Amino acid sequence: MKAIRFSQTGGPEVLSLVDVDLGAPGPGEVQVRQTAVGLNYIDTYHRTGLYAVPLPSGIGLEAAGVVEAVGAGVANLKPGDRIAYGTGPIGAYAEKRNLPAARLTRLPDAISDDTAAGMMLKGMTVRYLLRATYKVMPGDTILLHAAAGGVGLILSQWAKALGATVIGTVGSEAKVATARAHGCDHVINYSSEDTVARVREITGGKGVPVVYDGVGQATLMASLDCLRPRGLLVSFGNASGPVKALDLGLLSAKGSLYVTRPTLMSYTATDEDLRETANDLVEMVASGKVKIPVNQRYALKDAVQAHRDLEARKTTGTTVLIP
Repeated sequence: MKAIRFSQTGGPEVLSLVDVDLGAPGPGEVQVRQTAVGLNYIDTYHRTGLYAVPLPSGIGLEAAGVVEAVGAGVANLKPGDRIAYGTGPIGAYAEKRNLPAARLTRLPDAISDDTAAGMMLKGMTVRYLLRATYKVMPGDTILLHAAAGGVGLILSQWAKALGATVIGTVGSEAKVATARAHGCDHVINYSSEDTVARVREITGGKGVPVVYDGVGQATLMASLDCLRPRGLLVSFGNASGPVKALDLGLLSAKGSLYVTRPTLMSYTATDEDLRETANDLVEMVASGKVKIPVNQRYALKDAVQAHRDLEARKTTGTTVLIP
């Protein structure tokens, strides 16, 4: 079968489509024929070495597909079942895989393969951000950076369904409409507006209780300045580069603030946590309260171009690779 691999870190050009021999699934595993693979920003972190992985390596953490065979001891899945996953193991850019059955989620008929492949990692990220890291309540006003991105479009819809007022930031006028159409009550174009001033204006000078920041270094100070006293900065991504240093004295000076750097892997470390998180996501999407906009599709063999477009911010919403 075909799969994308890389043997050194670097730009998108290090990715190669290669032939891989795949044996039978082992105990506790199932073999999955993958029908769609999710593209996520974390894939670029693995490719560049920001998040180190042993080399040579596959790439990708999320996909949907159909079970073709089951290994010994697997009782919860059978051939023909439609499944999806979003927490790896790494190597999702592939036609077929053997995967641990306990880490897979069965899909209902109401959710398509493309939708499932693009919703698991980002959608489960949104679930832990909104329901565990900071429990958003009706009446909360929250700030979300990169509101037109893959996580942003899901988070704004889900937060709106919870009764929150959502302030989103984007980098262009074209993305303003996209963010507004997916649940943002207020959209700030940071290319032409002062984010902090607008957030203070919207909140009557109070600031927000929580900022969801997947951008990283470029938005760090603005995020802190938008928080109310004892507010929480949830720094969950590094699209502009990782936060290199943070003077803890700033947290004191700006109102006894909190900062956390969470990961989906920590919030879904146990099979029980994963099931709860995934089931909540499937329920929200199947109900129609959260829609997953699959805006770009590439052939698996075109993964290099997909990475280039993602890093150039040419994509919106969700992107999938088709094996």
